[in-house]
Amino acid sequence: MEAVPAVGAHEVDAWSDEVDVLVIGAGMAGVSAAISAASAGARVLVIDRGGRLTCTSAMSGGHFYLGGGTAVQQATGWDDTPADMAAYLREMSPRCDPEKIRLYASDSVEHFNWLESLGFEFERSYYPHKAVVQPETQGLMFTGNEKCWPFSEIARPAPRGHKPPFPGDMGGGGFVVELALKKLEELAVDVRYDTGATALVVTDGAVVGATWRRFGESGAIRARSVVLAAGGFVLNPEMVDAYAPQLGALFTRGMALGNAHDDGLGIRLGESVGGVADHMEGAFFTSPFYPPEGNVRGIVVNKSGCRFVNEDAYHSRVSAYVFDQPDQAAYLILDSATLERPSYGFQPLIDGWETVPEMERGLNLPEGSLVATLGAYNAAAPDDPEFHKAPEYVVPLDQGPWGAYDLTPGACFYSGFSCGGLRVTPDGQLLQADGSVVAGVYAAGACASNIAVDGRGYSSGTQMGEASYFGRRAGRHAARAHS
Repeated sequence: MEAVPAVGAHEVDAWSDEVDVLVIGAGMAGVSAAISAASAGARVLVIDRGGRLTCTSAMSGGHFYLGGGTAVQQATGWDDTPADMAAYLREMSPRCDPEKIRLYASDSVEHFNWLESLGFEFERSYYPHKAVVQPETQGLMFTGNEKCWPFSEIARPAPRGHKPPFPGDMGGGGFVVELALKKLEELAVDVRYDTGATALVVTDGAVVGATWRRFGESGAIRARSVVLAAGGFVLNPEMVDAYAPQLGALFTRGMALGNAHDDGLGIRLGESVGGVADHMEGAFFTSPFYPPEGNVRGIVVNKSGCRFVNEDAYHSRVSAYVFDQPDQAAYLILDSATLERPSYGFQPLIDGWETVPEMERGLNLPEGSLVATLGAYNAAAPDDPEFHKAPEYVVPLDQGPWGAYDLTPGACFYSGFSCGGLRVTPDGQLLQADGSVVAGVYAAGACASNIAVDGRGYSSGTQMGEASYFGRRAGRHAARAHS
């Protein structure tokens, strides 16, 4: 993959600008870092290779994973604590630095208030059904595995998926980023679009700026601190092949969730000055078969006719388990009383069968395998001793005919993104392999590794939540570092 070598300060003939903090990237992490740095009194400049709101953050539904007793949680009757939030996140991301989780949970209410200070309010309402995103403007819903076994026994379940008052599945993230950009205008922060960073500038082992290119122009910006917030690497086939090859399936039989500039530039810039990246194999995949919520009453089996996950788990967790199965083959089995077409239409209906043995043959499953799996499941309902699916979703699937939806990648449409990124402190300082800090450079958002390390432990809103929260910390520390 193409290297991005650093440039020595002695090679720079002239500086086009001199600022305290340079932010590379105008997505949720970048604008949050810039607001915090400017609010601390720093002279800040933001550059972005794309245009206004072309960032991946703007493509999202806008969930922010927040808890610990936010105003929306309180208004809708949910008693959440930072301790419960942290306990849940530690189970979902056991490889994450526990100090980052502690800080994120303990500061979550304050961060909720900061987000609302941008100029909006999360609606004080709760959406009670299982969905990917609230269909209207409801402010709160469950967006992870909080209610699912075994996590429901580790921490008290509470909904933490906060969505801004923007209807529909897409665009809520752009709504918040736009408000943040207006805040930067109020703070007189210059944001330059179509301006891409090309290298970091160093002297005596410290980062002192970055070079840039805009159409036919180029130059160098001198900065006391540089914040890398340039996105992930899901649109870089070479990096995907080297670090997270499972994501390669998205190039031929799915969709990468990212903008054209999610090519790993921020990660490569960090590596050029001694930084290292963590969890680069981590990947988020999704192909939700709900809504409708009733589809969760079905069972998911592999090519051996066996279940392998509790079907009420968060959609990316189910998808992660699908990708782990032999030949990645998986099927959602429903009977005539539960069969409904998935709302997103990602999973094709294979067929319907009058008997379970006929369904086994139609799906090329081992003889007797699905008969045994369904028999045991039906006999135990409404209990599920094998996978502990919530009783509200466990009903006997014994009313023929039966149908199967194909969850196999290729037949089924999947989307996803990369999770790995640069190793950083809780304040976003770039770390080297020996644990030392690279002076003058920070990273946040999808090019940094904080809480979201894979799809198995992901909850909707984690990326927007951590991008804004750790972006703020990086910008604040970057401003103070040379004050």
